[in-house]
Amino acid sequence: SGKSSLMMIMAGLQRPSAGLVKLSGCALNDLDEAGLTEFRRENIGIVFQNFHLVPTMTALENVATPLELAGVKDAMERARAELAEVGLAERGGHFPAQLSGGEQQRVALARAAVLRPNILLADEPTGNLDGQNGSVIMDMLFSLREKHGSTLVLVTHDPVLAKRCDRMIALSDGRIVSQSEAAA
Repeated sequence: SGKSSLMMIMAGLQRPSAGLVKLSGCALNDLDEAGLTEFRRENIGIVFQNFHLVPTMTALENVATPLELAGVKDAMERARAELAEVGLAERGGHFPAQLSGGEQQRVALARAAVLRPNILLADEPTGNLDGQNGSVIMDMLFSLREKHGSTLVLVTHDPVLAKRCDRMIALSDGRIVSQSEAAA
């Protein structure tokens, strides 16, 4: 129905075929690749279903990379603190292949949140996890959203998870078929 494509367009990772994409007051259509990269670095954190961790880097290095690319001086210390936030303080030296699926997704969550983005995009972040790990990841994601004041855009097929959101938009065949606000 286009949910993942919409998320990729919102992240500036894919160009729309038509229309205008505006996030945080910025028209993404007007940005070149360097501008999109800068916009993402300053505004967007992304959690993918398939983790997208660099296999040759430790958990700590995976989380530190966005900080280092942004020129943050204490990148490793901040990455360690972010890993501790997601309960992986003792696993920073492990490579992705040495981590469970739930641990890999927590590393991906720490990497997405480490720069304190205005917008957190999560594309089926529990899709490759069992129910217990999925629940832990979602609790962490909503907690980080609250703690850092980020807007969370979540793609999910899970109606129970969707009900945790402030607003739900249902898509079918690339079109909005329903919208609802959370009950106050």
